[in-house]
Amino acid sequence: MLQAVDWCFDGSVYVVDLALACCALESQAALAARPRVPVDELPDDANVVLTLSGTLTHAMTPAAQATIDALPSRPTVVAFGACACIGGPYWDSYAVAKGAGGLVDVDHFVAGCPPPPEAFAEVIEEVRRG
Repeated sequence: MLQAVDWCFDGSVYVVDLALACCALESQAALAARPRVPVDELPDDANVVLTLSGTLTHAMTPAAQATIDALPSRPTVVAFGACACIGGPYWDSYAVAKGAGGLVDVDHFVAGCPPPPEAFAEVIEEVRRG
């Protein structure tokens, strides 16, 4: 079951992490110890951030798009890590997307290999402030 994390403990921002590879360790560290809510229980007007953390392959793209489509409102999409941003060290593989931006609409790019959890927190706070 797809779950969202109540980032601020007050329902103002929910984070759905599509954990794809090693950067998922950093995004999950940022999300630790926060309450989780099933996505199908989110309010229709929920402020949702979807994080693509790690290597996105062409085979995974339909699942990523289906996750975006399953959310109650158009999420703010964050490409988290070098692989999600530009394909990382695997950019020349036939199976690896050259970053999520060419496959789905991305609102924020957080570069690094791996990016620190604090960088993720800064983007979430920016989204929260609107």
